[in-house]
Parts: sequence; C-alpha cells; structure tokens
Amino acid sequence: MRIIKLILILAALAVVPAFAQGPPPSFAPPQLDQMAARIALYPDPLVAQILAAATNSDQIPDAARWADEHHYLHGEALADAIQGDRLPWDPSVQALLPFPSVLEMMASDMNWTTDLGNAFLGQQQDVMDAVQRERRRARDYGYLRSNGQIIVGGGPYITIMPVNPGYVVVPYYDPRVVFFAPRPGFYVGSGIRFGYGISIGGFFRPWGWGYNRFDWDRRAVFINNERWGRNWDNRQEYSHGYEGVHRYGPGDRVQERHELEQRSDRERGAAREGRRAPEEHRGGGDRGHDHGEDHGGDHEHH
Repeated sequence: MRIIKLILILAALAVVPAFAQGPPPSFAPPQLDQMAARIALYPDPLVAQILAAATNSDQIPDAARWADEHHYLHGEALADAIQGDRLPWDPSVQALLPFPSVLEMMASDMNWTTDLGNAFLGQQQDVMDAVQRERRRARDYGYLRSNGQIIVGGGPYITIMPVNPGYVVVPYYDPRVVFFAPRPGFYVGSGIRFGYGISIGGFFRPWGWGYNRFDWDRRAVFINNERWGRNWDNRQEYSHGYEGVHRYGPGDRVQERHELEQRSDRERGAAREGRRAPEEHRGGGDRGHDHGEDHGGDHEHH
C-alpha cells in the first residue's frame, strides 16, 4: 500500500507545470539593457502593457494571429469582438490586441519575449532600471526628445507620455543607432520615426488603457490603476484586477463570427517601419483618416 501511495505522489509531482519549479533566471545589467532596447523608447503606458503581457509569453503567438486576422476592426467593434469571441488569454495579453504590429514583433522572437517576461517576473526593478539607462543614452545623444506625438519628461527619471492620451504612438527605431553616438553628419532627428500609432478610446478602458503607468520613484508598475504584483513566486496563482473583463477558458471560445483578413505585406512593412499605410480590407477604407483629430503627423487610426 505504501508503495502505491509513493507512486501516486511521484506521478502527481511529475505533472506539476515546469514553470512552478526552480529559481528565476538571472540576467546581468548588459543583458537587461539589450532586452529593454527594443521597447525602451515606447510611451510609458505601452511599455507597461508589453512587460505585463510578456509574463504570459506562451499566449502571445495565438494572440498575434488573432490581432492580425482582425486588424481591420477598430474602436467599439474591436472591443466587442475581443469580448464576444471569449478569448482565453490573460487580459494583459488582450490589452495588446489593438496593436498587431507589437504582438507580431513579440511573436516573431519568442526567446526575447520569454526572457523579457521572466526578467520582469524575477527582476522587475532591474528591468525598469534598464529602460531608464537606454532612455538616458538616447536622450543624451539627441535622439529622444519631445515632439508632436510624445512628451519626454526630464528629472531623475525619463518619462515618455503621449501628447494625446487617447492616441498611443508605436515609434520605429534601430537600437543599433539610437543608443550610440551619431556618426559625423548623421541627422539625429531621423533616428526615431513616429508615423504609426493606435487610437485607444474609452472602449478599451476595461483592459487598463488610460490607467497604466510607471511610478519610477517607487519602482512600481500600475496596470489598470492597480499595482502590478505578479512575480516569479506567485506567477501560477496571481490574478491581476480587470473588473470589466470576463476571464474565459479555452473551452469557452465561440465560433468565429468575423471575416479573417490578414494584413498585407504592405501593411505589415509600414507598421514595422513606423509609417502609415491605407487599410486594404473591408472595402479599403483608410484607417489613417484622423476623423477630425490632429495627432501631429502621419498616423494609423485603430
């Protein structure tokens, strides 16, 4: 009888998820700097969402596929689709569905995304320090500065905030350029491109948009106006507060009710390079029209 009990205990231990075992990986400052470089110059609210979503890295590929196939939806229609499809992903991942290019970037390099998520789980303050180091380099070399899309705050900590809180720009830059001294004759004003962004209105409030921020002094991240508390030790059971988002399981998915239209190569390339591209699906309506809003440059309306 004791042998049978021992076998059952060993069998139960064998099916415990791998992520529940072992100490967190440890990353040195140069590794964290390289990891943070891709997103360090994004606006604070977007960086916060990316870090939170990266802690659920296994859900990113499916979310990226869904965002790509529904990229033509925007505003209330997109928010309704996210809720109506009963998506099984964590709300922190769902929050990035309006940003197909960001999810594509994350899904295309899962080693980077997984490392970023693990670093944020195990070394949150160190990750925030790495973001600040990269921002300081870009600012000191003249690349990072306020413009019609973002406000760069000084002081002991560098903040990057959207000029219009409802419009989140996704800047394009080459980390091999903007974090190093410019070569002679190089125009630093062309180092970061701000031509692509997403309009985030009240429809996306349940996923925290409008209430995501860093408290740099306290080394804290706030998602949906609540301090993010997921770490390496509690990652299995932690559930962040998203009162307006119902959490569904994989078996709750409903039959797809929308046309699935992947972005064209032209649309993908434009978003990757921080440029505006006309919408090529659903009758070809140009999502770039600003509907009376002035965002200070070319933009992508979502």
